[in-house]
Amino acid sequence: MDRLDEMFDRRHEFMDVLNQKIPGASPLDLDLSKKEDQQICRDVALRGVEEMFEALQHLKNWKPHRVTDISGFDREKFLEEMVDAFNYFFSLLIMTGFDAEDLFREYCRKDSVIHKRLEEGY
Repeated sequence: MDRLDEMFDRRHEFMDVLNQKIPGASPLDLDLSKKEDQQICRDVALRGVEEMFEALQHLKNWKPHRVTDISGFDREKFLEEMVDAFNYFFSLLIMTGFDAEDLFREYCRKDSVIHKRLEEGY
């Protein structure tokens, strides 16, 4: 088992435990042809985006007009928020029936596409 498989397995296990404690909190079989399941999908995706924004809050020197630098960067807190975001995105993939192999295959396909675009002057 590779690390991506392990990450998916850990998240799936967490979702199972969560559903035992709070039934329906993390549905494992969304049907995206249904309006209510699309709403669940959207809510989970937005939670992931919120975690990304929390990670971005740790970046203090991004403003181009800022004259003074803010020293220090909490690398661990930034990474913690990124992991939170990934967890929501892993949940979303699991809820919609995808696994580590699906993600890896699509990642490789899309990586080829963007490299081709770069080579061709996209």
